[in-house]
Parts: sequence; C-alpha cells; structure tokens
Amino acid sequence: MTPAARMVGPRPTPPRRLVALVLASSTLGGCVYFSPDGAMGPVAGRVGQSIGMEAVKIDSPAAAAYARSRVDALLSRPLDADRAVQIALLNNRGLQTAYNALGVSEAEFVQASLPPNPAFGFSRTTTGSELEIERRVVANVLALITLPLRTEIARSQFEADRQRAIEATFRLAAETRRAYYRAVAARETVTFLEQARLSADAAADLMRKLGGTGEAKKLDQARAGAFYAEVSNALAQARLRAGTEREALTRLMGLWGSDLDFRLPGRLPAMPRIQTVQQAEEAAVRQRVDLIAARLELDAVARAYGLTDATRFISILSASGRRSESRDRAAPLEPRRVSRGFEVELQVPLFDLGESNVRAAADIYRDGVNRLIEKAVDVRSEARAAYLTYRASHDIATLYQTRILPLRRTINEQVQLEYNGMLIDVFELLTTARESIQSNVAAIAAKRDFFIAGIDFQCAIIGGGVSGGSVGIGTTIATAGAVPGPQAVAGGDGD
Repeated sequence: MTPAARMVGPRPTPPRRLVALVLASSTLGGCVYFSPDGAMGPVAGRVGQSIGMEAVKIDSPAAAAYARSRVDALLSRPLDADRAVQIALLNNRGLQTAYNALGVSEAEFVQASLPPNPAFGFSRTTTGSELEIERRVVANVLALITLPLRTEIARSQFEADRQRAIEATFRLAAETRRAYYRAVAARETVTFLEQARLSADAAADLMRKLGGTGEAKKLDQARAGAFYAEVSNALAQARLRAGTEREALTRLMGLWGSDLDFRLPGRLPAMPRIQTVQQAEEAAVRQRVDLIAARLELDAVARAYGLTDATRFISILSASGRRSESRDRAAPLEPRRVSRGFEVELQVPLFDLGESNVRAAADIYRDGVNRLIEKAVDVRSEARAAYLTYRASHDIATLYQTRILPLRRTINEQVQLEYNGMLIDVFELLTTARESIQSNVAAIAAKRDFFIAGIDFQCAIIGGGVSGGSVGIGTTIATAGAVPGPQAVAGGDGD
C-alpha cells in the first residue's frame, strides 16, 4: 500500500449541522407525489358532474384500447348529440395534448416541491511533503428557506392548469355539439329541398306540356323553368353546406378511415323545454373554469411577488461545510491534522439592489388584478347576453313551429285551390312557393340556432367559449333571404 493510500484513511462524515439542514429541508415543502392517474381525477370528476361525459387520458395501451372500444360502440348506432360529444372526448387528439400539458404541469409542481440537491466536493492537494485532503458539502440555503413558498406558488399554478384542462374539455364538447346540430340541420335542409325540387320539376314539365297544346303561355313556361333552376341551385348549395358541416363534425370527433360512414339523423330533434337559471351572472362567476383559473394564476403571482420582495437583496446565498485533513508525507506515522469549518457565499448588491425585480413584480400583479376584474365583468355580461339570446331564439323557433308554418300551409292550400279554379296565374303561385320555402328553411335554421344558443348559454355558465357572431334573429333572416323556395309546389311544410 502506498503512503498516499494510507494517508487517505476512512471517509469522514460531513458536518452534522449541514447534514441535518439538508435532511430537514425535505419536509419544508410538504409531501408532494405524482398522482396515479396523471392528475386526471378532478378533471374527469368535474366533466362528469357538469356535462355528464367521460374524460379519459390515453397514456397506455390499455387506455387506448378502452377508448377505441367505447368509440366503436357509440358509432354502431345513429349519432345523437351526446354520443357525438362522447366520441370527441375519447378520440380527439387535440384534447389529449391538453391532458399531456396537465401532466407536464404536475411534474413541474412535484419538482418545485423538492429541496435543491446538495453538492459534494472532494479535493486532494500536495505541497512538497504536505498532503491535504478536503471534503465539502454545499447547499443552497436561500432555496431551502423559500421552499414552502415556492411549493405553494407551484401548487396554485398547477391548479390553474388543471382548470385549463377542464376548460379545454368543455370547449371541445361545446364545439362538437354545435357542429352536430349544424350538420343535422344542413342534412334536413337538403332533404326538404330534394322533395321541393321533385315537385318543381313536375310543375315545370307540366307547363311544358301545356305549352305544347297552347294552354300555357311562354312566359309561364319560363317562370316554371326558372323556378326549377333556382330550387336546383339552392339544393346544390345546401348539399355543399351539408358536406362541409359533416366534415367539421368529423374533425372534432377525430374520425377517419372506416369510421367516416357514421350515421346522422335526418332531422333535428324536438325542441326541449327552455332552461332557466336564477341569477345567471352569479352562477357564471362561481363556476366558470376560465375565471377560476385566472384567480389561481393571480394567487400564484401574488405569492411570487411576496417572494421577490423578501429576497430582493439576496440573489445568491449558499453555505458549505468543510472538513480537511493534512499529513506530512515524509512522516506517515504522525497523526493527521484535521480542520473543520463552514463557508457562506453571499452576492453583495452593490449595483443591482433588486428594485427592478420588485417593481416589475408589482406591475405584473396589478396587471393580473386588472385582467381578472375585466374578465369578471365580461363573464357577467356574457351570461346575460347568452341568456337573452337563448330566450329569444326559443321564442323565434317556437313562433315558426306554432304560427308561421301552419299559416304557410293554409296559404299554400288556398293558393293551389285558386290556381286550379283559374283565379290566379302561375306568377302568384310561384311567388307563394318561394315565400313558403323561405319560411321552411328559416324554420330549420331557427331550430338549429335555438340548440346552439342553449350550448352557448351553458358555456357562459361553466366555461368553454361561446360561438362567434350573433345567433337567432340575424342568422334566421339571413338564411331566409338567401334561399328561394318551392314550398307550395312541394306540397310539404318542412316541419
């Protein structure tokens, strides 16, 4: 054995006080562990409670197989709105990215709750016949002291990110419901216009035959032919819209391949009873997930501001325990000389006194307060506006179903009788047909808008975002004015 090897001797223990400080620091931030479900428990619970749907994070082959089996079962029957939403929540990969982001946030929270790792150092110095061996344990004292506060900041941010994941789920569910009702309404419009075109074709063919016998004027033949062309053009536009609306629903449900042949009903469901929520504003302020997330983020900023203010003059503070031993290599039998001590390193704020950090943190906090107040005002207004739109769209759709369409049926019957009795000409007959189909197509749009307004009202209460643009009167009138209609010729009411 060489003298150098003999002089090293048994490995000494680090200073007891520093070791105790490092061990005690592990309990400062509390015990934070990874959740077994990737932080999805509260998300799934809130989603099930608020919209009655199942939220699943696909993070294993078993979860993927379960989701696929559920999607297959839902696709085996014609879709209703609830089935379409459930397929989207199970199969939309964009939603899975939000759940992945939540997992990253949980990892950051767990990491923030852990004390900083200590650093161990070892040095061996030889000077002439002197051999000196030094061992060091270095710990970031400032990080240890502020660990509880940093843990609480990370906890608030993690809870805010969880609310964001819930909001993303609500948003996808709402968008899927809107897309479903648009797709079904577009298909119902196509079916109605197909029937109308058959009747318009028969009327135009009759006019041509009567023209051949001299019983119909050329003007009447031209009007009947133009009417048929207009209905055919409206049908082509409706088919295009039905195709694009179906594809929009397909994208939200994340379907492709053999799943594209899913079945939709031929018409919108019956209108349900209108929902009433007492004090919608207060309910929105309490339940809106985006507002809850904003509150949590502001809480994290407030805690961080306190941390910045507390450590404004201390940017680097570390402590190290030292133990060194030396021996004269020329006299290996002499006892070793051992020295112990500690070292503290502190950055002196001669130039940067931390004022810039404190001022920036204060303005960031004030910015968060102002944004939160602004959002609370917007949430209240959105709840009121969504409820007004919901009630108005209900009244409009009901008026079409109970008054306008029945009156249109009566007008169609009377006009047909007068035309058969040669009391009116073809021009009045076709004009009545155009007005009738406008009313029927507008009735379908009004019913669709009522369902969408109901979705927007729910989103205004719990979160998820409202649809862009106004819904109800403006949409109905625009649809009615854009589509010609052969209702009287079709002999139906579209109800």
